[in-house]
Amino acid sequence: MSAITTPDGFVAAGVHVGLKESGDPDLSFLGTDDGRAVSAAGVFTANKLAAAPVQVSKAHLTATAGLASAVIVNSGNANAATGPTGLAHAQDMCRLAAHEFRCQPEEVLVCSTGLIGIPLPFDLLESGIPKVVAARSRRGGGDAAVALLTTDTARKEALFSGSNFTVGAMAKGSAMLEPNMATMLAFITTDAALSPSGVQRALTTAVGRSFNRLTVDGAQSTNDTVLALASGAAGDVDPVEIQAGFDSVCQDLALQMADDGEGSTKTVIVRVQGARSDEEAAVAARAVANCQLVKCSWYGQSPYWGRVAAQVGASGVAFDPDLVSVAYGGVVTARNGVAAPHDEAAISRLYAERRIPITVDLGLGAGHAEIITTDLTHAYIDENMGKS
Repeated sequence: MSAITTPDGFVAAGVHVGLKESGDPDLSFLGTDDGRAVSAAGVFTANKLAAAPVQVSKAHLTATAGLASAVIVNSGNANAATGPTGLAHAQDMCRLAAHEFRCQPEEVLVCSTGLIGIPLPFDLLESGIPKVVAARSRRGGGDAAVALLTTDTARKEALFSGSNFTVGAMAKGSAMLEPNMATMLAFITTDAALSPSGVQRALTTAVGRSFNRLTVDGAQSTNDTVLALASGAAGDVDPVEIQAGFDSVCQDLALQMADDGEGSTKTVIVRVQGARSDEEAAVAARAVANCQLVKCSWYGQSPYWGRVAAQVGASGVAFDPDLVSVAYGGVVTARNGVAAPHDEAAISRLYAERRIPITVDLGLGAGHAEIITTDLTHAYIDENMGKS
């Protein structure tokens, strides 16, 4: 059984309906096992060019006061910048799924991912949605996770086991990643008993600590969506523990997305500490994470701390060049604003790993924050230079 259907009360499926020429699965379904609507919540892109599915899912959560029975998801086409026809298609995806699942259309949430500005070949979905809903089972979560993928190289799943509940999750995302949120779709299920407001609170907090701290290239997508459903089958849970569960699966998926960043060879966790506030630390860390010069140095496996410090100095946060220090892993390369003698062999060993932690200490206060990012490679350019 896969992560998304490990919590009691959920079924899923993934099938190929023809949106992808490769023949890979391209339509996913996630629903409650008995068809009833349960507490649900969503966090969506802040891009003003929000795709039709984003608009429809937000409207449905409002109409039901935070209840949902199912989620229908296609990959291979974003259904974004497609006008009134695209909006109608997103609504029709919900209507068709609801008919097959025997629930109300407003109880179905919808997501799409793929290229922007291309009309959705809705005839394929018209015939495919009955197929994917009929295929649903407790064992279908793996297929559903695969059917989400676009340029991803592997499916992304995460699981948290609490004292009396579980949280499962699946996601897609490997490029155009930048809050709010990343080019990503993520889905979370739990068997904890939560109110709609409780699900929303846990989800919003977890997204702020994970997906909103992830950037690959500074580009914000049109379709970003994270949805969570709580079946209630496990009964009441400790609110601190359920938050830990949501945090855990979201942080796990965020790292998996960075690890699968298009063309990347390194996942870099930029930590800024010693800032005047957590907010200033986050601004500084994001400035480093989005700097092309710094990202190129990571690809070159160089401990070029001067580029890192320069970006922090230019970020607008409080900064004293005589106090700043930089470390790659546990290897300090700069102290008090000047180069520090360091073990080059240790740097080489560090760069042999996929994940590289870099710490910048500003020496000004207790503020701290982390941003997850990747290096910038020739392969990333090759992957993206011909895309719509």
